[in-house]
Amino acid sequence: MRLAKPFYKLPIRFDVERMRAEVAALPHSAWAKHPNDIEGNTSLRLISVGGGENDDVNGHMEPTPHLLQCSYLQQVLSGFGVVWSRSRLLRLSAHHGVPQHADINYHWFYRARLHIPIVTHPDVRFYCDKDSVHMLAGEAWIFDNWRLHRVENPVNTERVHLVADTSGSAAFWQLVGQGELANTQVQIHRFDPSRPVRLLTERTVLEPVMAPAEVDLLILDLRSELTAPGDSPEETRRLIQFHRLLDSFRRDWRQLYALFGDSSTAWPEYAKLRDSARAAAPLLGKGLFMRTNRIAAHTVLEARVFRVVLSGTAIAAKKTVGRIKVPDKSVIIVAAPRSGSTLLFETLAANSKVCTLGGEAHWLIESIPELQLGAPGVESNRLTADQYSDSIGATIVSNLLQHRVDSSGRSVNLDSLLRFVEKTPKNALRIPFFNRLFPDCRFIHLWRDPRENINSIMEAWRSGNWKTYNGLDGFEGPWSLLLPPGWQQMNGKSLEEIGAFQWDSANRIILDDLRSIPHERWTMVGYGELITDTESTIRRLCKFAEIEMDNSLSLRISEALPLSRFTQTPPSPDKWHKNAAEINRVIPNVESTWKRIRDIA
Repeated sequence: MRLAKPFYKLPIRFDVERMRAEVAALPHSAWAKHPNDIEGNTSLRLISVGGGENDDVNGHMEPTPHLLQCSYLQQVLSGFGVVWSRSRLLRLSAHHGVPQHADINYHWFYRARLHIPIVTHPDVRFYCDKDSVHMLAGEAWIFDNWRLHRVENPVNTERVHLVADTSGSAAFWQLVGQGELANTQVQIHRFDPSRPVRLLTERTVLEPVMAPAEVDLLILDLRSELTAPGDSPEETRRLIQFHRLLDSFRRDWRQLYALFGDSSTAWPEYAKLRDSARAAAPLLGKGLFMRTNRIAAHTVLEARVFRVVLSGTAIAAKKTVGRIKVPDKSVIIVAAPRSGSTLLFETLAANSKVCTLGGEAHWLIESIPELQLGAPGVESNRLTADQYSDSIGATIVSNLLQHRVDSSGRSVNLDSLLRFVEKTPKNALRIPFFNRLFPDCRFIHLWRDPRENINSIMEAWRSGNWKTYNGLDGFEGPWSLLLPPGWQQMNGKSLEEIGAFQWDSANRIILDDLRSIPHERWTMVGYGELITDTESTIRRLCKFAEIEMDNSLSLRISEALPLSRFTQTPPSPDKWHKNAAEINRVIPNVESTWKRIRDIA
């Protein structure tokens, strides 16, 4: 929610020791990864959709079992007399932080975020815009999360905050205003076992078609923040064009609503209008941003309007997804780029008991606007369970079932029981997402000696045949292969440093993600093992994946494997020696991850 200034401290204090005792009594297993998968950040759900283990923001909010066992935390929230949306405990590990960002989603247009520190340290700092504060344990704060904000915890202890979202009642905002007045008496709220608890939670959900009045409100507010970096004729022209796009969209939306209302028969017409504007926004809005937080205009438009303006299609997909048969025990190969995953994939795909998408299927994910680079929360190829929704899942599964082919390249019947095998390099960074999509899928982690692998990555960059992105904001020149989180730090780095970064990021994230998945659903295989002991290795992997061997696969693995379709130069264990000086210089950068692999494998 946009506020008049960065921070507000409410004139109210809570019993820190009581809160700490209740938090300490919660089981360790209750803590989950942060919804945005921020390193060093974990969360524990207190109020969620249906009271379940989810981070959704659209649905009937209810207290979780964790909150119900915390009598004082219930009193703390109940005492404000407001209606709560998603609420959690957020834990920040020692020597970690929350990177700078702004909250731009539709959810945040109407809601403020209350912070009550439970465990903290004087050196922990919360930054918002140009201001910073230390929030004392037991205090209550809100802040303007439309502005850029971040948190730093530079000490050896963790930080735990109670974080709750609300639009706030009139009395709540009066309390906020009282905190600004001099000599306001601070209220002390201690635990009172006799005090009744009346916990109010949101029960509203998005309408199938957003009403024109709300579309007007969201867009007009966005237009009030819209600006260009300068006033050149070209920038002025783009600014005018983007304003026209926004104005045209809201007017045409009102016309459709006047004609059809929220009738489901008109959803395709609404979707056509939305998708037309969605496609035009990045081009027309290039270089335009929000005045307060400098977030790209088309990114805010996507997060605030396009993703929620037609939720009826998502509702329909949610009802449909249960009727779509997800391929049982799908097999997903995950590996750093240039690790030999294509060779392994092509070998398994030769089996008549297997179906695939015919090769690497970047389109399966990247054809979905919400998952494309630059969409809200998508700053790299990393996808987590937080990016998953039932509507997205329904779209992916439907596309997958329609495009599957067997080992001969023929289309596969929708009811086929062939084992589905997928290999796209970027999926190394998407295990949590696919684990949510395919709850019983199997993962094969293929790894390769980092010296050989980094050399192959360097060859790929030099060849220019594996360019994946041009004109990344924050990196000079084209980018090749997968894009891990933190890629901006590679600007100006040497090719061997980039190769080491890609190898380490992919393998480290794979290892971290697999730790949260039952071991019977993942296995590891070394590239050297695949090459030197092919037959027993493939038989082991087929047994793991419950894939029945056929004559075609048996014949293929009875002799040396052919080169894969993406081979740059013929493989050789010593090929990396020609770049030995450069590669040896960066091996210390990957040593800890390499050791983790060796210890497991």
